[in-house]
Amino acid sequence: MTSEREPPIIKPAVSPPQNPSHGAAIIFMHGLGDDAAGWENIADQFQGGNKLPYMQWIFPEATENRDAMQKAWYRQVRLLATAPSRPELEEDEDEDGMLLSMKYIESLIDGLTSRGVPPNRIVLAGFSQGCAMALLTGLTSRKYADKLAGLVCLSGYFPLINRMQALRSENDLPSEVGHVPVFLVRGQKDFAVPRRFLTLCIDKFKEFGFKDDAVEVHEYEDLAHTANARELRDLCTWLEKVVPPLE
Repeated sequence: MTSEREPPIIKPAVSPPQNPSHGAAIIFMHGLGDDAAGWENIADQFQGGNKLPYMQWIFPEATENRDAMQKAWYRQVRLLATAPSRPELEEDEDEDGMLLSMKYIESLIDGLTSRGVPPNRIVLAGFSQGCAMALLTGLTSRKYADKLAGLVCLSGYFPLINRMQALRSENDLPSEVGHVPVFLVRGQKDFAVPRRFLTLCIDKFKEFGFKDDAVEVHEYEDLAHTANARELRDLCTWLEKVVPPLE
């Protein structure tokens, strides 16, 4: 059972262009048990440093899962450091919960496009569970798959890894993904999401036909399941490439 969703935190662009189609937006989804307020300082840092002043930032909230007593985009399964000896021992992922959250994320993109921001100027980003939602939406949404400016995957993992192709097929999407830039990073001391999930993610991107230059991968020494200044500097550089200023 879940509670009603709180509205997202919105950080308007510092210098919005007169033509909305020349603007940009990033929708950043928090992780399990966290909230939007825990990440809005990223926008404050970027805007305070006059980085991407034409970009607006949106930090949506997951709903409160009353059974788990924490906020979640979907019911979490255990992320094991090694694959179980038999596939049937893997826990079933919460596909229904993920798809419900994806509809909400799509509605946020709808709101941006209705105000003139084109999909190819919108970035989906997320940390941990939020990363999984960015990937699921960016790769399987009937409306927006393969159309966005890029996907930011911080300390996360590929969701529904054995269902993704079927979901694309069900949504009339081709088996191979078009050119969608991805920023894929993790900390070497992240024990919450073991390293094998990075390898699985990279392998899946290859299966989907991603070109090598479309996926930028970083691993940060001494970084646990969090973010740090070096990661954010690399993210800023990547964002400036995928949504450069148009005015």
